[in-house]
Amino acid sequence: MHILESLDHGGLERVVTDLAIAQRRYGHDVSVLCLHRTEGYKAELLKHGIDVVIAGKSRPFDVPALRCIRRSVAERRAEIVHAHSFVPNYYAATAMFGMPGRPTLVGTCHDMGTRLSSRKLGLFYGWSLHRTAGVAMVGRQVHDRFVGDGIVPAAKASTVLNGIPVERFRWSPERRAEARRTLGIGPDELVVGAVGRLVALKNHRLLIAQLPALLQAHPQLRLVLIGSGPLEEELREEARKLGVTHKVLFAGQRSDVAQLTPAFDVFAMPSLTEGVSIALLEACATRLPIVATRVGGNPEIISDGETGLLVPPADGPALQQALSRLLSDAVLRERLASGASAWVHANASIETLRSAYDRFYAKAVGPNLSAIQPA
Repeated sequence: MHILESLDHGGLERVVTDLAIAQRRYGHDVSVLCLHRTEGYKAELLKHGIDVVIAGKSRPFDVPALRCIRRSVAERRAEIVHAHSFVPNYYAATAMFGMPGRPTLVGTCHDMGTRLSSRKLGLFYGWSLHRTAGVAMVGRQVHDRFVGDGIVPAAKASTVLNGIPVERFRWSPERRAEARRTLGIGPDELVVGAVGRLVALKNHRLLIAQLPALLQAHPQLRLVLIGSGPLEEELREEARKLGVTHKVLFAGQRSDVAQLTPAFDVFAMPSLTEGVSIALLEACATRLPIVATRVGGNPEIISDGETGLLVPPADGPALQQALSRLLSDAVLRERLASGASAWVHANASIETLRSAYDRFYAKAVGPNLSAIQPA
């Protein structure tokens, strides 16, 4: 049973959905429990025969939600409970406390843990780790952060790189043309695109700030932002102030990202922090040349000059220079896109992820290997 906070469209939610579907296809008996009352990927999970439980959490330390977890684990006779991130981990540990024949609890840290700056969350999560058999980190940088800072004991920590269904993101001229029609983009426009929530840590403001200078050299340039969030109006106002409103397309939250990203010529990720970004993996699979900041797990995906270009975080001139370099050089774009595609197929497919998690479960469960055998 996978437990996560939300099923809204996001990177964590996407990877859990894809993992659950791959596990079901392999023969595991899989269910998903969502703490909050959301829809998002629920319909997709149900379509693949995966049971979805909504716990309906509506307040801090929600007792009815805890009862729902405990009841659901018991009724489904879950042998492994896989909590994704900090709140699901301590909710699962609390709900399963003292449970007869308690199943094995494991967790995954999907990011660099900025939320643990909350003392209360840090204490609750730390308590839950005493009842967690193993913790997977989605990349080496995430592993080093949690183990190095003494949050997760080294003996319980493993690194399991995120994965995606790479075939969903294959590039073709037909898919590119269709994506541009859907977004209303002309065939001769040069498109820089970004995918992610419109929040401060994604730093879209820095990307918009580079547009006036980039447009001087590339007047056919267009910026497409896929995603929604609390900063949307601020970012729209920033575009208005800079006089580039007509050059920025706010595409909103979309469930068809895989059908839209082939429209891009360059993928940009100016984030201030990342774990191992699903959006970045998807850009690799779409054969897009990438400019990303050198933060978190990004350097584990992007080898500078081979699978993309890396720039320092919050460095506008460096971001502008890298984007201009790619926009001016179609041969370089093709070389980096080819390298990114080859890397993601070899290292980050969903089947690679499913197999890695089976090994992780086996390590956590120990001698009771029946829990990870396909039905």
